[in-house]
Amino acid sequence: MTLDTPTLNDAEIRQLAIRLDRPVVLVGMMGVGKSTVGRKLAALLDLPFVDADDEISDAAQLSIEEIFERFGEAYFRDGERRVIARLLEGGPSVIATGGGAFAQDETRAMILERGLAVWLDSDLSTLVDRTSRKDNRPLLKGGDPAKILAELKEKRDPHYAQAPVHVISGKGPHGDTVTRILGALAACL
Repeated sequence: MTLDTPTLNDAEIRQLAIRLDRPVVLVGMMGVGKSTVGRKLAALLDLPFVDADDEISDAAQLSIEEIFERFGEAYFRDGERRVIARLLEGGPSVIATGGGAFAQDETRAMILERGLAVWLDSDLSTLVDRTSRKDNRPLLKGGDPAKILAELKEKRDPHYAQAPVHVISGKGPHGDTVTRILGALAACL
């Protein structure tokens, strides 16, 4: 469902939080704003926020970039799946996943079964702009970031489209995206 709905008031947000019986899992491309939006969403819903990439780094005691460099993407994806499985058992919360998590069949099935997946979607130029602000994206190393992002987006969008909630994260403030997520969640719960 893609919605632009009116802003919810505080009482409506509290009621929405009460109706949540599982984690809200933010999925989408790197640079779409999952972590920033997730923190704001969790704060408004008075729920815990967890960034899966941070949890993976903590568990491995390595950065995501170091895990990719030392062990490769397949190793990283296996650890990512196990960490997300653990996070999904934690009850209502907001979980930000890495860009490739939902593109993995087993991880996607688990999220769809145990969480409420919200696809945060952006156009390519927004993704290129946002990802250029940090130099810690292993998949963007050694090539043209715009081309790599375009290829990843084309490959991953069909997977992301399986999320029951679809929200656009545009060039405007992340608070606008949070408002759209709250409206979409209210409409589907």
